[in-house]
Amino acid sequence: MAKLSDLQELIATEVNELKFPLAPADLYEPIKYILALGGKRIRPALVLMACDLFGGDVRKAISPALAIEVFHNFTLMHDDIMDNAPLRRGKVTVHEKWNTNVAILSGDVMLVEGYKLMMNVDDHLLRPIMQIFNETAVGVCEGQQFDMDFEQRNDVHIDEYINMIRLKTAVVLGSALKIGALIGGADNRNALLLQSFGEHLGVAFQLQDDILDVYGDPDKFGKQVGGDILSNKKTFLLIKALELTDSGALNDLEHWLSGTDFPPKEKVDAVTAIYDQLNIRQFAWEAMHTYVKKAFDSLDAVKLPEDNKQALRVFADSLMVREY
Repeated sequence: MAKLSDLQELIATEVNELKFPLAPADLYEPIKYILALGGKRIRPALVLMACDLFGGDVRKAISPALAIEVFHNFTLMHDDIMDNAPLRRGKVTVHEKWNTNVAILSGDVMLVEGYKLMMNVDDHLLRPIMQIFNETAVGVCEGQQFDMDFEQRNDVHIDEYINMIRLKTAVVLGSALKIGALIGGADNRNALLLQSFGEHLGVAFQLQDDILDVYGDPDKFGKQVGGDILSNKKTFLLIKALELTDSGALNDLEHWLSGTDFPPKEKVDAVTAIYDQLNIRQFAWEAMHTYVKKAFDSLDAVKLPEDNKQALRVFADSLMVREY
């Protein structure tokens, strides 16, 4: 079985070889720019890995894998506009380097280019694979809208949050695996099980990210610890804390959520202390492991020799074992 790192390198090479028209330059240059920023290329590599898992011809999965990567970067380009983000992977975002209108239109073309790439599959797979891609694209947009809606609400429930992160991030992992499995010759049952593995793993990964944002080592985590607290982001930890707090603690928490002029460290320390008092980290840890177990249960049920599935187990372990 091919290693994930080898498949990531293959995708990186193929992304670099994608060709776009020279004109109009302001339409196509931003696409080349954002695709050249790199990234781990995990989603497209999973398409290839799932195809390889069932003994399929990996070359037949390259174009759909590139479709997933182009689609993913389209969502990043538009997300950066909505978040007014100045940087992406350490470089200036498209809307900052050009302007918002250029970023919107280039993103639109990226979505179309994704569809063009996804259509390069055998005829008998075209309809089912395009249906998966359609559902994924709509799901990601729904997840983004839910995320924006939650910014204006203080009554978000845990099940709503889990559904949001499933749609916004996890469905792409699941769909990448399902598409690759079908191209590799998997039957629908095994393809669905791989999709379930990817979705549950994606939810677990986001829950882990929520925990690391508060309790991670900034040198190892690679992000500012407490960033979610400073921005009042509705994470599992905050939603659970709001759910569990009594009137006194709720007043304390709402005090820190309502103010905008607190020293950053003071706010992070105070909210973290409330989380510690309510044992929020343990609740989040248990939820994360629930979804990890669901992911591995789905993988266990895939009818393939255990050796074939080892690469996905290694991938899952690498995704979920991040230092604090």
